[in-house]
Formats: sequence, structure tokens, C-alpha cells
Amino acid sequence: MTTIVALKCVDGVVLASDRRATKGGMIGSKDAKKIYPIDEKKAVAIAGQLSDANYLINLIKAEAKLISFDRGFPLTVKEVAKMLSNLQYSGMRSYAPYIAEMLVAGIDETGSQVFEADVSGAVTEEDYASSGSGSPMAYGVLEATYHVGISTKEGAEIAAKAVKSAMERDPGSGNGIQVLTITKDGSVLTDIGGVQQ
Repeated sequence: MTTIVALKCVDGVVLASDRRATKGGMIGSKDAKKIYPIDEKKAVAIAGQLSDANYLINLIKAEAKLISFDRGFPLTVKEVAKMLSNLQYSGMRSYAPYIAEMLVAGIDETGSQVFEADVSGAVTEEDYASSGSGSPMAYGVLEATYHVGISTKEGAEIAAKAVKSAMERDPGSGNGIQVLTITKDGSVLTDIGGVQQ
């Protein structure tokens, strides 16, 4: 029960999420973190079981550091997405699936990249993607407003509008919006109340 969005932009990528975490039929947290950096140029947005997602992200961050140190250059965005999907697939094959869907976005030598990794271990490359219970509403905004070649500034506005649209109709999404913008100059995390971190 959540809404996450990722968009590929000409100068980087944008990820956005709501801030609500649910526990069954009640709100468990109004300040949930759903966007996690993997390194300075890559991040993951999560939907689903928080404990499963946290485990997978911590494992991927450690593996990515080890591999980067060993070979002397960082993983590509696709490699991070593939590592996540392989872990999810191994859970499904052992009848202990990780109940988490993830949007992996970032910049590497090939440019801006967005990938969707789901419970089955599938990975798909997208220009934009959404996941979670509010994704049908978010996709309505994305389909109507996204176009190839947008800037991260425009992408951040579209992503926030998509999450806001989901929050209007989905009871599992709410309590504010968080937007992460990644460009070659670094990343900026913004809470839609004007607070920057």
C-alpha cells in the first residue's frame, strides 16, 4: 500500500513516493522512507513489505561496494536492478518470496536509466514507471504528461503530481511526498513541504 514513481530525464532521473506506511487497515507511520540511495548516482524506491525491501537494499548496497572496490569502477544501473531481481527470483524459487517491488533509477556511462524489478524477479527498462496500490492513478498522470526529453526539473513536477493524484484516491498512499532528483552534479532529496535534506 503505497505509491512510488520513477522517471528518466534528459539530465538525470527522478524518484518520488508518498510517506504513508500501513499495517493492515491502519496507518503505521506518517513519515515512512521509501526512497533509498545505493550510491551517489543510483537509488531505489520501494513498494511492499518494508522488512523485505530493507533486507534486499542493505544486501545490494554491500554487494555493490564490494564489486566496485574489486573491479575498480561502480555497477551500472542495470547491474543493480539485475542483482535485485536475482535475489527476488531466488526467494520465489525457494517458496519464501520477498514481497517487494522496486524501481531502480540512476545515471551511469550509458546515461539516465529506470528499471522495474518485481516479486517474480523480472526486470524491465522503462522511460517511467510506478508501483504500489496508488500506481493506477499515478499512471494516469504519467501517461498524460510525460514525454521523452524532459528535464529533471519538469520530471520532479510530474512525479510529484502523479503521487499527489494517487494520494487523492488511494487510502494506502498519503502523508506527504518525497522527491529525489539525481543528476551528474549529485542528488537532492526534497519533501514537498519545502524541506530539503
